[in-house]
Amino acid sequence: MEKVVSKEEARQAIADAVREGRTIAFVPTMGALHEGHLSLVRAAKRKRAAYVVASVFVNPSQFGESTDFESYPRDLARDASLLAAEDVDLLFAPTAEVMYGPGGGRAPGAATVDPGPLGDIWEGRSRPGHFVGVATVVAKLFGILRPQLAFFGEKDYQQLRIVEKVVRDLDIATTIVACPVVRDRDGLALSSRNALLGPGDRTDALALYAALQAAEAALAQGEASADALEALMAAEFTARPGAELDYAVVVDPLTLAPMSVVDRPARALVAGRVGSVRLIDNAPLVSPKDRP
Repeated sequence: MEKVVSKEEARQAIADAVREGRTIAFVPTMGALHEGHLSLVRAAKRKRAAYVVASVFVNPSQFGESTDFESYPRDLARDASLLAAEDVDLLFAPTAEVMYGPGGGRAPGAATVDPGPLGDIWEGRSRPGHFVGVATVVAKLFGILRPQLAFFGEKDYQQLRIVEKVVRDLDIATTIVACPVVRDRDGLALSSRNALLGPGDRTDALALYAALQAAEAALAQGEASADALEALMAAEFTARPGAELDYAVVVDPLTLAPMSVVDRPARALVAGRVGSVRLIDNAPLVSPKDRP
């Protein structure tokens, strides 16, 4: 595996691969890699003639609280070892200055990508400016690496939909490949932030999965009211003493607009704090009449 830091080195490696007739398959990450990230790499490796590029970059422009940015787990040596073991072809690990120039992503007046109203709801409402940072860094990475395919996990569901919108609206020639949520044996969605959970918090973090399961079970038994499903999710989440709910909602899976009745495929989204760590999760909701 080749590891590069500069844009110029990355572009040269990509150009060489394109001349060889390889398909550029890209997995963007913020590091602190886990099986969820590696599942994206494996999906990329399965593509014919794939030249797999992974990035590790903790993007400062998508963090609101400076303490959150500073506490985000980092271990580039470990990440590089994991990616090499998966036969990744290129690791792009730029610094903030390489990506953004002076100011490292926080310089006033820099050009940004605004994803529009979709970036202002749910996670966007709780983390103002977050999705502008996400959309901007994704556009920059796509501009540098020019991938034909880019792999994103459904765990960050709103992010996935925003990336799809940015690619569509800005006519970026990259196909977004969505990959399923990867969970631990007890159902907790894998996340780099899980490493920040204290010993007692790990059990309380199961509140997210329990809330989603409560909605799925009620829907299977005939409860189609979104209000009722959301109330069940909220009650299940707040039953854990260390869990503080932000939102538990049932939305359209494409627009993320609230739904009143689950009479077609929907998505349940849940977010909150467990101890000092903010976590999110989601799951599809399919009414009994729409199941095969």
